[in-house]
Amino acid sequence: MEQNKQSAPQNAASEAAVRRQKLADLKAAGHDPFTITKCKQDAFSADLKEEYKDLPAEEDTGRMVSLAGRMMSKRVMGKASFAHLRDAKGDIQIFVKRDLLGDEAYAAFKKMDVGDIIACTGEVFRTKMGELSVRVHELTLVSKSLLPLPEKFHGLTDREARYRQRYVDLIVNPEVKRNFIIRSQFIKHLRDYLDNMGYIEVESPVLNTIAGGAAARPFITHHNALDIDQYLRIASELYLKKLIVGGFDGVYEFGKNFRNEGMDRTHNPEFTVMEIYVAYKDYLWMMEFTEQMLERVAVAVNGTTELTLDGKQISFKAPFRRLTMTDAIREKTGYDITGQSEEQLREACKRLGVEIDDTMGKGKLIDAIFGQYCEEELIQPTFVCDYPREMSPLCKRHRSNPDLTERFELFVNGKELCNAYSELNDPIDQLERFQEQLRLSEKGDDEAMFIDMDFVRALEYGMPSCSGMGIGIDRLTMFMTDQASIQDVLFFPQMRPEKKVVNDPVEKYTAAGIPEEWVPVIQKMGYITVEALKKLALGKFFNDLCGFNKKNKLGLKAPSIEEVKKWCEE
Repeated sequence: MEQNKQSAPQNAASEAAVRRQKLADLKAAGHDPFTITKCKQDAFSADLKEEYKDLPAEEDTGRMVSLAGRMMSKRVMGKASFAHLRDAKGDIQIFVKRDLLGDEAYAAFKKMDVGDIIACTGEVFRTKMGELSVRVHELTLVSKSLLPLPEKFHGLTDREARYRQRYVDLIVNPEVKRNFIIRSQFIKHLRDYLDNMGYIEVESPVLNTIAGGAAARPFITHHNALDIDQYLRIASELYLKKLIVGGFDGVYEFGKNFRNEGMDRTHNPEFTVMEIYVAYKDYLWMMEFTEQMLERVAVAVNGTTELTLDGKQISFKAPFRRLTMTDAIREKTGYDITGQSEEQLREACKRLGVEIDDTMGKGKLIDAIFGQYCEEELIQPTFVCDYPREMSPLCKRHRSNPDLTERFELFVNGKELCNAYSELNDPIDQLERFQEQLRLSEKGDDEAMFIDMDFVRALEYGMPSCSGMGIGIDRLTMFMTDQASIQDVLFFPQMRPEKKVVNDPVEKYTAAGIPEEWVPVIQKMGYITVEALKKLALGKFFNDLCGFNKKNKLGLKAPSIEEVKKWCEE
């Protein structure tokens, strides 16, 4: 019996070479699978299992179905074989019998590899062992897999390899799809919720002449036709508020933002945000709107407001806790930031052991204290509100304290999830705030905001009172799926460049006593450096080498095991 077993050597590179030879043989015989443009598919694994869940063992349904998917296992037992086919909805067993398929087609099936994409037509039945299966009458190779699946099909476990080769991760770890399906579902629920409120979905430019709308370091690119530098969007805020000026009462956008900053388990330089702006509302209204929206999303996606994150029970049941930033810092440090000067804040940071530098103004000093002492303690959803004015250059001054602003951030499990304001609509105050940011930039703060005079001009035409909120979709997905790393909720997270190993030159192999004609063979088998040979099990390498020579009909003079031993020891 052959089970998940190929006749080629076990080495992945040599197995890939054997697969390429199989493809060449198919093409030579006029059976190139890559010429197939369409195949019939009228059923899916999960639907069949649900429909026939009560079918007794050894019973036929009489129903013929056509399936298509990837072959994930194969057991050849003489004149009959079993395989598992994985389609978009799951796995199902197929039963392949020579008498039904015919000699030629069955021989072709036996040469197929795990990982190949196939299409088949057959009758649904349940085996003696109780597994729902399809008895195959017709079978077609739709696409040849030239690379073997990793670790003999037990899954891809190396995290960096999973992120870098997400396509393989999705093949061998089908449970990974769940996170991305949930992401798609709650984005749909968010859209439906916002649309039902009467708000309009819009799009704003990703290429900006000014990096505005947030305090962040931008990516810079160059527009050749205009011969100007441009910035990838760090936030869509200013464009959306210009639409409020233009007469829209409520707009929102799901968009990509780009920030040229660090990468860690909760930050990716390219990320998705939903921003919404609603006229004639304030940040208190936006708090209620946000908690109701998140409560509905949690129920729609998970069936409950009670979720588990990092082993902790988190409740998205509204209302959420409200806590001012001043009270949060006082609660954790005993220090009151009210009315403190920049110098006093610097001294406080030193006393509290908060790391700072000379470029930091009042806003960043306060933020540093809060970040070190408060953020990680905010486990249950908590609105931290009423931020000092220096921290929020686009936010309206607080109605009862001009040193504060009407701003909140929502924290969940020690992480910021969203940020919202009563938006500043006074053009004179806004220009002064921008100029203050310019002074910070001149002081060395590379995250200070640019002055956007077009936005100031828009405000001069008059913007109604307005509240805006931005929520990180990637981080929300982490919370909804209980994932500790943002890389697990992004199909293709940013990665460092893959290190490439350079092939040793032929001379290095021949210096080790390897005949020149064997060098391309050894490299084709995956041993692209002489050093790699020193780590091999001698007997296995010798057998693989001779097997590769014979299988591919290379006609090379086989070395003795003593010669191969010298190659590996030189």
